[in-house]
Amino acid sequence: MPTHPDDAARRAYWAEQMELGYELVQRALTFEVQECGEGFASLPEAAQSAGIEMLFSQSKIAGDLDRVFFMRERLVRDVMAVGRAMNERGWILKIEDAYRSLEMQGQLVRKPEVFDAVLRKCIWENGGVMPTVEFIARRALVLVANVPKIGTHMSGSAIDVSVFRREDGSEVWRGNAYLEMSERTPMRSPFIAPADLANRLEITAMLEAQGFIHFPFEFWHFNQGDALGHLVRGLPAPVRYGAVHWDAKTNRVTPCENPLTPLNPLDAFEREITAAMERAERQQ
Repeated sequence: MPTHPDDAARRAYWAEQMELGYELVQRALTFEVQECGEGFASLPEAAQSAGIEMLFSQSKIAGDLDRVFFMRERLVRDVMAVGRAMNERGWILKIEDAYRSLEMQGQLVRKPEVFDAVLRKCIWENGGVMPTVEFIARRALVLVANVPKIGTHMSGSAIDVSVFRREDGSEVWRGNAYLEMSERTPMRSPFIAPADLANRLEITAMLEAQGFIHFPFEFWHFNQGDALGHLVRGLPAPVRYGAVHWDAKTNRVTPCENPLTPLNPLDAFEREITAAMERAERQQ
């Protein structure tokens, strides 16, 4: 991992942000959810029907799993309002990700590119020394939502976004492209240029105008109607949306049976750490 003259400051900031994120998700774990049973709707179909220019990621989420550009019906309308406002602004909203099943989220945590990035960052934060598996799992709780209750993608109430210009197709730059995992990732990171922060905040304002909140530790993630959304906005419990299983054929949702159970237990993390170190050795 490259070093910077202000590496100590970057490491301190990252550690502070990760601990703040951990405190937030811990509060979300106890937040009351009364699942409303609302179904899902297609974001691409809604955009096409409304005549809104919108982009959708073509990459796989993990392995051979396609991204699922569906979310709760009521929230699709809000996303369309954001997309329309961005078109009027001369921008195009790109949906990088939306609903994830528990299987998808569990695989995402173990996806080599993702897990290796988490591990490298943990080693960097720990001064170049391999931290404990418990520490890595603690960071993964914030970075990749290893528990269903806090994974707003699993409740169908979140989107990850990028934004592009209609005029020439260039990205509205936010300091990094999706998906960055560094001290530049938190929304108000002091390690990005002022112009990039301004872009982040303008995009955020357009989403928050439709009721979404930004996850403070990822500049691309927005959600609403769930535990994290209510906590960030200071709204009381209960919330409408929790982690669910979604039947695409019937459009029925079933609450997750064990929303507090980690998708990947500590022994799975131990295996992934071993695999990641083997990959790193092969690349040397």
